[in-house]
Amino acid sequence: MYNSKWRYIKLVFKRSKTHNNFLLTFLVVLLVVTLISILSFTGCRVTEEEPVISEPEAEEGDEGSEAVEEKVDEDKITGMEVTGNINILSGLNISDTVGNSRPIALMIENSPDSRPQSGLIYADMVFEVVDEGGVTRYVAVFSSYDAEIVGPVRSARIYYAEIARSFNPIYAFWGTYTEAYKVIEDIGLDVLTPLGDQSGNSTIVANTSSGWRDYSRSNITEHTAFMSTIKLKEEAADYGYSLEGGQSPLRFKVDAVDSDKGDISNININFSYDTYRVSFEYNRENNNYLKFTGGSPHTDYETGKQIAVNNVIVIITNIEGPIDQYGHMAVRTTGTSDIGKAFFFMDGNMIEGTWERTSVFDPFKYKDDDGNIVLFNRGSTWVALIQDTNRLTY
Repeated sequence: MYNSKWRYIKLVFKRSKTHNNFLLTFLVVLLVVTLISILSFTGCRVTEEEPVISEPEAEEGDEGSEAVEEKVDEDKITGMEVTGNINILSGLNISDTVGNSRPIALMIENSPDSRPQSGLIYADMVFEVVDEGGVTRYVAVFSSYDAEIVGPVRSARIYYAEIARSFNPIYAFWGTYTEAYKVIEDIGLDVLTPLGDQSGNSTIVANTSSGWRDYSRSNITEHTAFMSTIKLKEEAADYGYSLEGGQSPLRFKVDAVDSDKGDISNININFSYDTYRVSFEYNRENNNYLKFTGGSPHTDYETGKQIAVNNVIVIITNIEGPIDQYGHMAVRTTGTSDIGKAFFFMDGNMIEGTWERTSVFDPFKYKDDDGNIVLFNRGSTWVALIQDTNRLTY
């Protein structure tokens, strides 16, 4: 019995030990499998979350890079640019004689009976474009110098107002028609006019009394209205307009040395009829262009001096009309460079390029065919708008 009993005990013990080893092994395997499953599941979650965090950062970085590159491209220039304490429209050094006031833009007429005009020789920039009946009219912009007498002053048109808006100026004109008053108000021009909107279509009222009529100049009323930039500034200040600020389409360089000057001497622009045909003759010694209108020197009434400018710009754009019973024209004043051909004359040379303007609130931008910003000579600039290249010869 003794031996049998212990054999039974030993047998049971051996079976129990085997069973326990099996359970232990099973538990260890189960634990390992569980741990592997947990780690695998956790790893999957980490892998899925990483792109969600990183993608926005990459997108923000890409947008920033594009913005910087775009800005650099817009300001791409060749040559040495004149900067510093200069007038934004003429590039001349500001001094006791050269100012830098907010631009004053005035409407000046060009019918034969209005010639010679007063004050155009003091303008930094003049834009010329055809009006009803083939007559051209000017947007004359003053900042560097004042003109005690400017005129004859005439009424505004929508596209003239849009051109003026490019300077963020004080815009002076002798009334306009109902639809134009509303556009002028909508584009936010600070205006001075002796004739307000009587239709109620806008809130523009007569707010200047400094203008006058000089019947010694003509017996036709339309050719007798005159203003003064000095008096306009005084009235603008009284009316609450700022006399500081403005914007310019021009950037500047020094005049070319004699060896770099060209020989393009005669620039001819055909706006409509011969009496409005314009030509510029290059004066190599003074490095400027003498202006002729209708075959005669274009002179100033008070001084008798012929108008001379340092740069001539010819813009090709869409001009249509008459568009209504009054003979009004439509002129495109905005657009991209792919539809804006332009020719730039300075130093006896011609640079072929483009013009562009994003909206009526922006200044014009002038580039050469390589996309570089054109640098202009310091001084005055005449800008002509015509509808096709056949109207320009040089």
